[in-house]
Amino acid sequence: MAFSLFRKKKDQSEKPSQMETEIQPGLDIEPESNIKPESNIDPEPEQESAPEPKSASKPEKTRKPGMFARLKGALGRTRKGLVGGISDLFRNRKTVDIDLVDEIETLLLTADVGIDATERITGDIGQRLKRRQLKDPEAVFHALRENMLNILTPVNQPLVIPKDREKPFVILVVGVNGTGKTTTIGKLAKRLQADGLRVMLAAGDTFRAAAIEQLRIWGERNDVPVIAQQIGSDSASVVYDALQSAQARHFDVLIADTAGRLHTQTNLMDELKKVRRVIGKLDDVAPHEVLLVLDACTGQNALTQAKQFHQAVGLTGIALTKLDGTAKGGIILAIAQQLVLPIRFIGVGESVDDLRQFDAGEFVDALFAK
Repeated sequence: MAFSLFRKKKDQSEKPSQMETEIQPGLDIEPESNIKPESNIDPEPEQESAPEPKSASKPEKTRKPGMFARLKGALGRTRKGLVGGISDLFRNRKTVDIDLVDEIETLLLTADVGIDATERITGDIGQRLKRRQLKDPEAVFHALRENMLNILTPVNQPLVIPKDREKPFVILVVGVNGTGKTTTIGKLAKRLQADGLRVMLAAGDTFRAAAIEQLRIWGERNDVPVIAQQIGSDSASVVYDALQSAQARHFDVLIADTAGRLHTQTNLMDELKKVRRVIGKLDDVAPHEVLLVLDACTGQNALTQAKQFHQAVGLTGIALTKLDGTAKGGIILAIAQQLVLPIRFIGVGESVDDLRQFDAGEFVDALFAK
């Protein structure tokens, strides 16, 4: 193996009176006309799922058997490739020995666990095998679970929004097109609303008419006001208007959407920095959360995106979506090992309840469940 440790060590209490779909511009925000979408790049629009009708769903406080079963099902492809692959290794072996390490390493890398996390896991297992501490397959699986939990536990930090705040808690949501960003915003709004918080949305993705419409539909169905302007408007101005409105009307949370952009598009990343600066004019400690939405199906590219967005705007949390549609669920370990950024939520399906608060222990249990 090219990366083998043993061959080459690496060195809602009140409903708003009406829906808001547009606020008149004219606030004192200087335009930055030099920031425009790149004309030679036509990002593929997000394939967002439609919002669901109102429901009486409540956020999970403790593990529920039905919800765990859904998480287990969502991780089925990753479990089959990784855990199933390791199980197959033991079917063809009569002994547990150091030669296992290379084969485990291959399976981890195939699941997009990443080089750093893979070396950490196989390094520990290799040392235990040398000391003859792992004498059977069950012991090896236990060591794998333990290592994964050790990697994920530091990033197991739920998003906590204090109640009775004087100013709205501002969540700035960023990411590339196609990650499920707008849908994640709608689901998050519903989740926070179920927690008794008054939520407002800002349609800051002004490049895509579909994004504004999707957010408006989420708002209408869940009695959440949406502040929007016409397509092509200045994104920073939209978010500024929304925060002014949220402050004046004493909302608890403002969730601001932003245009999907590639991490390589320097001018659009600069626009994102502008949005952050403008928010700071109304609240010098906002945004309180900069949440990056990543698509687990993109594997190691998701890690690259996270690094670039973090460098540009200073991320405070990650939502990893579409875990139910990939065998690359190991990317969550790569992100945790390299970035140590809080993983706030994981997406395991299309329903509102499938945006789950990340729980490291539950995730590892579901991954190794039989």
